[in-house]
Amino acid sequence: MTSTRNDRMMPWTHELNMPLRMLVTAAAGIGAALVGTFAHRMGASMNIPYGLMLAFAILGMSAWCARSRCGVTGLAVHLIFSSATAWLIAAGATGGDVLTPAGFNTDTLPYFSQHAGYIWLLGGIIVQVVLLLMPPAWFRIDARHADGVRSYRAAEETETA
Repeated sequence: MTSTRNDRMMPWTHELNMPLRMLVTAAAGIGAALVGTFAHRMGASMNIPYGLMLAFAILGMSAWCARSRCGVTGLAVHLIFSSATAWLIAAGATGGDVLTPAGFNTDTLPYFSQHAGYIWLLGGIIVQVVLLLMPPAWFRIDARHADGVRSYRAAEETETA
């Protein structure tokens, strides 16, 4: 039985045309950077950076999806939009309030309170560059038929099309 596009189950974003997939990828990069920026400071005051780990996990999963959806180009778009969002937020508002404090040194604050901002901004780039260096097979989503059985032939047809 030959497989048609309608009886395979893929994530909805993989079924879009390329410009829409890139738009979804850019929006995901912005969203991951926003959530990560708000989360990265959790636990820093106690020197337990669980928020930083959560922020990197969210950014890494979003970047994995971007590469799975659009390949290396999609990961590059994700990197550009997520980094630009995080760095623009770190630049601060006109009122002087910042969400990513960085660049201060004192003996009265724990290490992660002082450095979580820099770790978030530079680590976000590093996480995505590491994903860029991973083999393409780690980002392939095999097509599944409606009955839940994997179809490697259908996945190969999708890649060549």
